[in-house]
Amino acid sequence: MNLEKIKEAIEKEDGILFYFWGDNCAVCDALKPKIISSFNENFPKIKQIFIDAKNNQDIAAYFSVFSIPTTIVFLAGKEFAREGRAMSIAVLVEKIKRPYGIMTS
Repeated sequence: MNLEKIKEAIEKEDGILFYFWGDNCAVCDALKPKIISSFNENFPKIKQIFIDAKNNQDIAAYFSVFSIPTTIVFLAGKEFAREGRAMSIAVLVEKIKRPYGIMTS
C-alpha cells in the first residue's frame, strides 16, 4: 500500500485504524492480535490496515510515527485517536465507542 492509497482510504472509509509495527518488535507482536480481536468485536465497520514502519518509512514519516507500535484511528476522515508504545487497548476502545456508535447509527 502506498501513501496515495492510504490518503484515499482515509477519505473513503467512515473509520480506519492504522497499526504501525515492526518485525523485530515483541510489543508489536503481542498487541497486534489483541487489537484485531478488540476492533473486530467492538468496531466491525472500522477498516484495519497494518503497516510495517521499517519497510514503509515514507508513510510512517507522513503520519509522524517515530516509535512502534503506534495506532492511529481516523473517523470521518479526521484523526481521532493516537496511541503509542505503552498503550492500553481498553482505553483506546473506550475513546472510540461513543463516536463510533454515533457514526454507525
